[in-house]
Amino acid sequence: MRLKVKKSSVKSAEDIANILFAVLVSEDPIDQQKEHFWAIGLNGRGVMKYVELVSLGIVDRSLVHPRETFRLAIFEGVEAIIVAHNHPSGDCKPSNEDGEVTKNLVEAGRIVGIKILDHIIIGENSFYSFFTENPEIFK
Repeated sequence: MRLKVKKSSVKSAEDIANILFAVLVSEDPIDQQKEHFWAIGLNGRGVMKYVELVSLGIVDRSLVHPRETFRLAIFEGVEAIIVAHNHPSGDCKPSNEDGEVTKNLVEAGRIVGIKILDHIIIGENSFYSFFTENPEIFK
């Protein structure tokens, strides 16, 4: 599912987290209990072009692959993406798998020429930014 968004600049991980909190709240309560993985496409000025639901998983995981993550980004010709997912448990602490997925997507982005700016995890009332906590992943 792809959402057209009001074109606005993304200033922080908190901006993205707030947008995705709003998206989740608008969904069916059953789907809110599933893990979602999104890609947010940005132009060269950091203006959002789209928010795409790349994968809707189960209560504790979703399938994530570079092929699906970058498909719309390539089609739309964006310069960068931010990826994000939720933890239905409410705890936004990243798992080891979350870190591995982030590293793999950053490397895939280097190959296709689309930079990953951050990977954000949203919990119940908080969020985690890989870029803020582990900026070395993105270098």
